[in-house]
Amino acid sequence: MVPGRGKWVKLDQKGTGPGARSSRAVAVVGQKVYAFGGEFTPRVPVDNHLYVFDLNDQTWSVADAKGDIPPPRVGVTMASIGETIYVFGGRDATHKELNGLSSFDTYHSMTVDERRVYIFGGCGNAGRLNDLWAYDIVDQKWIKFPLPGENCKPRGGLGLAAVNGKFWVVYGFSGVELDDVHYFDSNEGKWDQVETSGEKPTARSVFTTVAVGKYVFIYVNFPGEVFALNTETLVWKRWEDGLGSDSNYHPGPRGWCAFAGGQRDGQEGLLVYGGNSLSNDRLDDIYFFTP
Repeated sequence: MVPGRGKWVKLDQKGTGPGARSSRAVAVVGQKVYAFGGEFTPRVPVDNHLYVFDLNDQTWSVADAKGDIPPPRVGVTMASIGETIYVFGGRDATHKELNGLSSFDTYHSMTVDERRVYIFGGCGNAGRLNDLWAYDIVDQKWIKFPLPGENCKPRGGLGLAAVNGKFWVVYGFSGVELDDVHYFDSNEGKWDQVETSGEKPTARSVFTTVAVGKYVFIYVNFPGEVFALNTETLVWKRWEDGLGSDSNYHPGPRGWCAFAGGQRDGQEGLLVYGGNSLSNDRLDDIYFFTP
């Protein structure tokens, strides 16, 4: 990694994929990208197929999924631990919040560690939330952590990332766009709000987030910039990533896109898929960012 500089690559696509959508979710397992949910028409779920994109040959297929398949939904999240994918929340065609794993929640954020799926915030039946939960895949039970306190307002569209046992809550929306940063220390069992400095992004929500090493990266969908927060020094830095270049080398401004951390050619990075363009058209392209 060269601090302050990264590279986007647009991936070719073959086969039958889900097509242009927003408000869907993706998860990466090895060299396979799994996509689920989303909308083409606002707030109308398309289908409940599980699509698979092979990062090696860049070909789409539809998984022959069996069992209790989740119904179509938008605003869903996915994450993977090992070879298992976990799907949580979202809204159906009647705009009802779904409770696929736990309490009603949508437009929340999700991250994982070696044995737990973590979920923070979102929009539930009673309004915005600021609670942190974890599902333990070994014990098969939910764990509720202490609330963060009044300074961490209930919010949706936030960034959530795990770095060395700390779970970082970055920005979000709580009636207005937010620019605060908090973390929960799982070893000490307590929350802390931090003051950040440097090339700090302005208040915003509904962006993509991934942790690489000690950094929390956010791809600020509008206007399409990449920033990184050093979780040790609490300093933000604007990452040079070719913004304004040809579309083959940068995804450009977009919102409500699916994203996941993963590896490509042996390097960790951020995969971004689809979303809404500035003209509100749904997109179906795939990019991979390597910091």
